[in-house]
Amino acid sequence: MKIVSIIGARPQFIKCAPVSRALRKDHQEILVHTGQHYDENMSGIFFEELSIPTPDYHLGIGSGSHGAQTGRMLLAIEEVLLKEAPDMVLVYGDTNSTLAGALAAAKLHIPVAHVEAGLRSFDRSMPEEINRLLTDHASDLLFVPTDNGVANLAREGIKKGVHRVGDVMVDALLFNQELAGRSDILERLDLEAGTYYRHRPPCQQHR
Repeated sequence: MKIVSIIGARPQFIKCAPVSRALRKDHQEILVHTGQHYDENMSGIFFEELSIPTPDYHLGIGSGSHGAQTGRMLLAIEEVLLKEAPDMVLVYGDTNSTLAGALAAAKLHIPVAHVEAGLRSFDRSMPEEINRLLTDHASDLLFVPTDNGVANLAREGIKKGVHRVGDVMVDALLFNQELAGRSDILERLDLEAGTYYRHRPPCQQHR
């Protein structure tokens, strides 16, 4: 099977690493990097340290407003899909790259598989929530990490093609435990193990 995998942001690079490793044992994978995250610390270092294959296409989209960025991705991904004519398109997570890949494939009647489907914040002010909802409703195969995710999809009327597979981030963690153990990041940042930073403002407002 020929599969086009769409990635573009840090979380997707991490999710992609174990999936790509498994896919390439039995299938042809075409890896497309949208360029949503593009500098060395947001992109290149992940490919190097996680042994992710070099992308077959780097679209170089870069930053921009949500509409402009997603629109440019949609156009560029469509061109790749028309050229490659894959059997399936694989997308990850909840970024603009995710949505653009799913929409481009769905409009070309190419089956879509979504890794990390079914997750919901129930906050539509978050762009990621819009991306999750639209991507799931455009997908044919939905790989869900949790029982809650399966229930979320069922409430939205999505029951066909749903597979509870666990969290691919755990696969990435287990595969890279030795690499993580060699890291000196805590020393370089003068931090102690067990000290954590919250990523999103809502996480800091609601404990």
